[in-house]
Amino acid sequence: MPVKIRLQRHGKKGKPYYWIVAADSRSKRDGKYLEKLGAYNPNTNPATIELDVDGAVKWMQNGAQPTDTAKAILSYKGAMLKKHLAGGVSKGALTEEQAEAKFNAWLEEKSAKIQAKADGLSKADADAKAKALEAEKAVNEARIAAAAPVVEEEEVAEEATTEETTASNEEE
Repeated sequence: MPVKIRLQRHGKKGKPYYWIVAADSRSKRDGKYLEKLGAYNPNTNPATIELDVDGAVKWMQNGAQPTDTAKAILSYKGAMLKKHLAGGVSKGALTEEQAEAKFNAWLEEKSAKIQAKADGLSKADADAKAKALEAEKAVNEARIAAAAPVVEEEEVAEEATTEETTASNEEE
């Protein structure tokens, strides 16, 4: 029974949400699966990925083949690296502690990159809001400036009519 690690689609039309599953390669895309390994939500920025790394490594060591998209997700979360390091431990090139230290160092570096991207996105969002607020203030000031001369012209016209009436009263 050939096993694949693949995505199983869920969610509404136009709003996909995927489960990462280990399934028989002959089963349907959204059909029966052997084990749910995680979830992938591409609708958020950055995409949200929840993955049981140890479970994925166990399946890959037992011969499961990830699909291209699943392989990219597994690589992003470090499951491929952990499998590689486990292979090194089994061959005697590394000790378990060295492999765990390398994996934890990689995880910290990866989380720093993800946090930097999230901070950059929030900063860009804040800049866009500030720019929109400045544009709105400029539009409001333009409206006030456009409305102000109309009031002054009316006052000037009223003054002129009061001067004419006083002049006509003085003539009489």
